[in-house]
Amino acid sequence: GDVVHILESCEDWYKGYLVRHKGSEGIFPKSFIHIKEVNVETKRHTENVVPAEIPLVQEVTTTLWEWGSIWKQLYVTNKKERFQQVQSMMYDLMEWRSQLLSGTLPKDELKELKQKVTSKIDYGNKILELDLIVRDEDGNILDPDKTSVISLFHAHEEATNKITERIKEEMSKDQPDYASYSRMSSSPTHSLYVFVRNFVCRIGEDAELFMSLYDPQKLTIISENYLVRWGSKGFPKEIDMLNNLKVVFTDLGNKDLSRDKIYLVCQIVRVGRMDLKDSNSRKYTQGLRRPFGVAVMDITDIIKGKAESLWVTVKMLVGDVIQTRKDYPHLVDRTTVVARKLGFPEIIMPGDIRNDIYITLLYGDFDKYNKTTQRNVEVIMCVCDEEGKTLPNAVCLGAGDKPVSEYRSVLYYQVKQPRWMETLKVAVPIEDMQRIHLRFMFRHRSSQESKDKGEKNFAMAYIRLMKEDGTTLQDGIHDLLVLKGDSKKMEDSSAYLTLPSTRQHMENKGATIGRNSSIVGGLSVSSRDAFYISTLVCSTKLTQNVGLLGLLKWRMKPELLQENLEKLKIVDGEEVVKFLQDTLDALFNIMMEHSHSNEYDILVFDALIYIIGLIADRKFQHFNTVLEAYIQQHFSATLAYKKLMSVLKTYLDTSSRGEQCEPILRTLKALEYVFKFIVRSRTLFSQQFFFLSECRDILLPVITKELKELLEQKDDQQVQEKKYCVELLNSILEVLSCQDPVSIDDDDFLMETFIMFKDLIGKNVYPSDWIAMSMVQNSLVLLGFAQNHYNFLIFNLQLWNNYFHLAVAFITQDSLQLENFSHAKYNKIQNKYGDMRRLIGFAIRDMWYKLGQNKICFIPGMVGPILEMTLIPEVELRKATIPIFFDMMLCEYQRTGEFKKFENEIILKLDHEVEGGRGDEHYMQLFDLTECASQYPGIFNLVESFVNLVKGLLEKLLDYRTVMNDESKDNRMSCTVNLLNFYKDINREGMYIRYLYKLRDLHLDCENYTEAAYTLLLHTWLLKVRSSSTQYITKLLHFSNLQMWEEAISLCKELAEQYEKEVFDYELLSQNLIQQAKFYENIMKILRPKPDYFAVGYYGQGFPTFLRNKVFIYRGKEYERREDFQAQLMSQFPNAEKMNTTSAPGEDVKNSPGQYIQCFTVQPVLEEQPRFKNKAVPDQIINFYKSNNVHRFHYSRPVRKGSVDPENEFASMWIERTSFVTAYKLPGILRWFEVVSMSQVCISIPLENAIETMSMTNEKILMMINQYQSDENLPINPLSMLLNGIVDPAVMGGFAKYEKAFFTEEYIRDHPEDQEKLNRLKDLIAWQIPFLGAGIKIHERRVSDNLRPFHDRMEECFKHLKVKVEKQYGARELPDFDDKRVGRPRSMLRSYRQLSVISLTSMNSDCSTPNKIASERLVTNIILFFFQSCLFFNQFYGMKLERCTRNIKLKKHSRIIPTSSLF
Repeated sequence: GDVVHILESCEDWYKGYLVRHKGSEGIFPKSFIHIKEVNVETKRHTENVVPAEIPLVQEVTTTLWEWGSIWKQLYVTNKKERFQQVQSMMYDLMEWRSQLLSGTLPKDELKELKQKVTSKIDYGNKILELDLIVRDEDGNILDPDKTSVISLFHAHEEATNKITERIKEEMSKDQPDYASYSRMSSSPTHSLYVFVRNFVCRIGEDAELFMSLYDPQKLTIISENYLVRWGSKGFPKEIDMLNNLKVVFTDLGNKDLSRDKIYLVCQIVRVGRMDLKDSNSRKYTQGLRRPFGVAVMDITDIIKGKAESLWVTVKMLVGDVIQTRKDYPHLVDRTTVVARKLGFPEIIMPGDIRNDIYITLLYGDFDKYNKTTQRNVEVIMCVCDEEGKTLPNAVCLGAGDKPVSEYRSVLYYQVKQPRWMETLKVAVPIEDMQRIHLRFMFRHRSSQESKDKGEKNFAMAYIRLMKEDGTTLQDGIHDLLVLKGDSKKMEDSSAYLTLPSTRQHMENKGATIGRNSSIVGGLSVSSRDAFYISTLVCSTKLTQNVGLLGLLKWRMKPELLQENLEKLKIVDGEEVVKFLQDTLDALFNIMMEHSHSNEYDILVFDALIYIIGLIADRKFQHFNTVLEAYIQQHFSATLAYKKLMSVLKTYLDTSSRGEQCEPILRTLKALEYVFKFIVRSRTLFSQQFFFLSECRDILLPVITKELKELLEQKDDQQVQEKKYCVELLNSILEVLSCQDPVSIDDDDFLMETFIMFKDLIGKNVYPSDWIAMSMVQNSLVLLGFAQNHYNFLIFNLQLWNNYFHLAVAFITQDSLQLENFSHAKYNKIQNKYGDMRRLIGFAIRDMWYKLGQNKICFIPGMVGPILEMTLIPEVELRKATIPIFFDMMLCEYQRTGEFKKFENEIILKLDHEVEGGRGDEHYMQLFDLTECASQYPGIFNLVESFVNLVKGLLEKLLDYRTVMNDESKDNRMSCTVNLLNFYKDINREGMYIRYLYKLRDLHLDCENYTEAAYTLLLHTWLLKVRSSSTQYITKLLHFSNLQMWEEAISLCKELAEQYEKEVFDYELLSQNLIQQAKFYENIMKILRPKPDYFAVGYYGQGFPTFLRNKVFIYRGKEYERREDFQAQLMSQFPNAEKMNTTSAPGEDVKNSPGQYIQCFTVQPVLEEQPRFKNKAVPDQIINFYKSNNVHRFHYSRPVRKGSVDPENEFASMWIERTSFVTAYKLPGILRWFEVVSMSQVCISIPLENAIETMSMTNEKILMMINQYQSDENLPINPLSMLLNGIVDPAVMGGFAKYEKAFFTEEYIRDHPEDQEKLNRLKDLIAWQIPFLGAGIKIHERRVSDNLRPFHDRMEECFKHLKVKVEKQYGARELPDFDDKRVGRPRSMLRSYRQLSVISLTSMNSDCSTPNKIASERLVTNIILFFFQSCLFFNQFYGMKLERCTRNIKLKKHSRIIPTSSLF
């Protein structure tokens, strides 16, 4: 379906580009291309290639393109019902498009197809919320250039109402629509839609189905017959009618709806042999119409809008046939048959011309004469002229059937008194009515073909359709005389027209019918036979009233005009309203043709009053609409107002004098319509003069003054008057729109015009889908800009401010943002109007440079609007308007020596505009004002810095906007922090705080309460008084899932100082101190989990700029595993590839277009805490700082160097350590920060690696013991696994490997410098024994009975291990504390752990192995710290020092050193 423009051709290939995407150029096979004829049109200096197809085909094509993209989106969003609905409509359009392109459709079918296509397009556009298309009566799109604005507006209203009704109808298909029923009951005219689905009946011959509406109580048929000719094979005779048998029974009124019962009757006539039992051979007569059956259906509920049928689909429609064609084009199309009511509708609208005469064959009585059996009588009817010639195609058997020249009745077998009850229609031109008559021939039909050929007409009858006085045959039953005689004489009109035709006619002449009536012209009247018919005349041109006929044809006998005018008052009201338009036309023609005389004025006036009085009658109240339509659309007597007012004045004057005035009461009752005729006549008279400029110059000031006064009235009761004022104003504008415009330089007028234009643009006065109306409005505003040349000599600040703001509002309105539209809509607007934004933008630029010294008045006020205009993605517009910024900067610089106001305003506005969706990278490239500043050296550096500032901000804003609606809130947080830091660096506190709170909200949404607290903390540092904010943050930090008590204590201390020294609120101070105490207690008593940290690298050009080729350290959530974290991370980038290595990737990966993510766990490095130096600090305090307030991390991985011993791999294992430093400490305002520096070194030889591993193992044992001493409810399994993994020789591989690798004579001989390290490793192995012993004691107390065998085996293994280690490396002992003492804050194991953590690993480490301390020094430190601990405990618990010292055993090689050298 894509359209391509071919540039070159080479063998089997074309080269060209997509018309919708001109940048997509390439080659394609010729076999894929269908060449189309095109026309090249030049508009606005641009060549437009338009397919050489009928406009509707082009419209269908563009519609399918537009719907196709929406259809795909419906599938993606799983909107199944709407998806299938659009698919069905697209299939219909594609099929109809093929039919349109075929060029084989007849004119009438093509017109009907166009109507279906446009109806489908308009309906589809509405439900898909696309633009409304307005059309003319032929379905062509209205050209706004050739249509007045007001007419275009009314066309929009009409199209909207029509489509709205269509949608309501579609929605009501599957559910009862009581609103529709209400609307149906209030409408004067209705139609019944019937769709015949099938006819299933075994006849074996052709059949005729006559369907009609029937009133069973009045025993009358109330509609024409709908005739379907059905074939003997079970299909319609015309195969094209299969599944298309539709009929509309129209002209039904409210009286018909209120009938007690209405049936749908289907009479079935068989066409074939006399008897079905006769064999189907040539000897039997064929083509006989024989009664076969009847089907009846009660449709009363359907008529009243309460139900629908199945096999015959029946639906009530509101309106007459014209209205139903317009409102229900999908039901009532060209193929739908219209069956009119037998009689007039309750309202006959002007223009509804009808001339139908319905003949019903009732019954007959025929003597058998010399035959032995009764006759098989067939009636043959035809329409003949005075000469007896048959008028061709004047008889119609039923709606939907072609007219025929003669009619043959149903045949009843040997029945003396046949009852046919068949109705047919006679349709002849009105001018022929005077000379035609109906002729009926009676013939006996035989079942034997040989006999039947010899049968002749045995009798006849006839009747004229018009009387001698010119009136039409009266409705009702007519007893026709049956004439007998020579069959040839029966066809001779001169023989029978001289005879009476009806029994009444004969009786009127005083004759009687005897057995031997005289023969005249070879024919005689039969007294033994009878024939009855009924007639019904439905004609808007033929009347059955002599007086009314004389008035309508008054010119033929003007001498009887006065008599006919007086007789009008005695004509039946139904006859008058039936000919309402013709009667009114006749009255006003009489008045106008006697304008120089008042002879007939009073008679015409009285006749008009009589007609108006008739319509005021309740019986004819529905004709009010007809009279209103006549006045507005057909009345044309421009001078009638003079005569009407003259007679009215005469009556009023006569009555005011007290004299008798019989018509005055009727006149006053009809006064409303009298004045409507007067006003309309006067309006028509005035309009003739208003088109002349000389007259208009006089009339216009008077009219506008009166209109202004009326419209300014605030009386709510004058709604109707104001409506008339608006209509008159519309008419004036219609005329004025055709005149040439003029330029106006009046400031007040321009000010009001600008304000009005801005209201029109800003308030969206038209619905959003009225794009044609909006574009016409825009073109008129543009015309106003182009045709007014404003005066710059006198500067009016408010006027120019309005001008600029109006221009920017115009240029930035949604209806002109072409890049947001579909390709079809873009082309449509571009070809018709061009890009209006460019023209207005150039005008703004020109106006700005003309302001001269007045420019400073618009700085910084116009910075935002100009910025909004330059952000429109139109290259030429940007190039033309961005330099205005430099002119603003220069203007302010020359006035103040800087351009701070401009800078502040553009930064503020740029933030709002980009967040609102405007701006792109191309704008960042075009925003280069240094070239403009090159001619001004004094300002060049400032401009250059400003440009770099704006580009940096724009880059971060674009990143932020890109991820604003991203599912990944992490990305949104990153971009928010980038902006936050940017505004902090350039000292924009307001914007900084704005993004602080955006970041806080993001954290709260993700339940990152720690980060949310740190974010708010940044704001409090900007404030002088921080009480309320700090209280809030303290509560936030104390959130149950947070446990950041150290930070809370710090804030509590700040609050305490304020309460104590500034506000002197001791009550709050006491509460604060209690809270601090609680926090301290929590630190010591509650075990807090440590979060893991993960290094994440984003490599490849596929990532956004704020992530691309950068490494971040993430703080994991509590108990979050690396696998879970990595899975969640990869879900944010489904196209990314996971890297399985921890080493940094090469440049090939970084420069690749893909996405690569690297993720691994890193260890935080404890920061040095000076306040803890040379002090015994509990591990509960230290643990917090191990994973908080850190910004250095390392990752260690083993590497092999030298030869590898397969039996002992530790001998050649080195450690490669990568260190990371983040931009900020964690935790902070984000859960991650970017790595700002990274280094990698091999810091560990194998022996040092062994020392570090043993130290970490001991630390792990101590940590586990500490946890189990703090919490009695912890499960025993983790402790079991840890201890068993070390003491069980079956799984142990730990220090036995070290012994084999390092404690050999060979190693000691080759590495004498490692003696101190070897001693330290031995000391760590020795100290592991008492740690294990303490753990096994805890395990023994907590182990369950079913795990007791496991514990016993583990204890047995430990005994063997202890003997072995103490024998080789000496015994180490810990003090024995009673752990059961209530209230004890910490155990000796904890005390030792504090010493080991602080002294050996924490305080002096820098991403390296522990300090090199000799084993004896380690023991000494333990002893000294033990003494300090005892003193501490003795102070609080009365513990005796002697008890502690008894358990201390100093080895020979131990020595005492000063405590100052401990750290």
